[in-house]
Amino acid sequence: MRERAGLTMEEAAARLEKTRTAVSRIESGESRVDIHLAKSIMDLYDEWSDELLDQVREAMKPRWFRAYGVEDQGYVDVETEANVVCEFAGLNLPGLLQTEAYMRAILTTGRRRTKVELDNDVTVRLIRQRRLLSDDDPLELRVIVDEAALRRQVGDPKTMRDQLEHLCIMAEVPGVTLQVVPLAGGSHDGMSGGFILLSFPHPDDPELLYIAHITGALHIEDADELRKARLAFDSLQAQALGPTESIELIGELARR
Repeated sequence: MRERAGLTMEEAAARLEKTRTAVSRIESGESRVDIHLAKSIMDLYDEWSDELLDQVREAMKPRWFRAYGVEDQGYVDVETEANVVCEFAGLNLPGLLQTEAYMRAILTTGRRRTKVELDNDVTVRLIRQRRLLSDDDPLELRVIVDEAALRRQVGDPKTMRDQLEHLCIMAEVPGVTLQVVPLAGGSHDGMSGGFILLSFPHPDDPELLYIAHITGALHIEDADELRKARLAFDSLQAQALGPTESIELIGELARR
């Protein structure tokens, strides 16, 4: 809209009594606008969009997980809107396929949580999992797991055995595809770490690449970066065992 109005970012910022940085953050999606600022911007650009105002109103609504005080680095927000999640899990098993005991064991390492914070984080993760079995708002999940994550004991032996058995059960759900990259296969395209590709039901919404790191997370929409990530995921699928062989391997590890 700004470009169609023939304004530079500096000119728009001055007319809106904002800094250039503030306008830049709005345009890049790093900062949300309230309904009054959105109307002011559209008045300045002499371009009106009721659809955009509806999106602003929707964005201002508190997200469902905020009631639990969860700081999710923006992931739960986008997963809630997604209809397909493709995840490569290199070290930990995917949150959408974790048992409650495994969750609690994982979440008690690293960042310190109070009992309330831990309970809230677990509750949000369990709520997210419901979509895998939902008829009204289904989520398709395609997961590739490094065998190393299956062999790393989290919690006590019973917790790990139950978790592995749970993976076998969830792999039978129609919307879930689970594959394992075997250790015997050597190096692979996911050696640098886990990543998630999210797709959305609206055809105009681009894919999103989500990468968590030790102090935060990256949300990437750059087309070239997305293409590389998709190629990496496809390569990992080709290197992984098929779904049937993967379940057999997980079942054997559970028995051991």
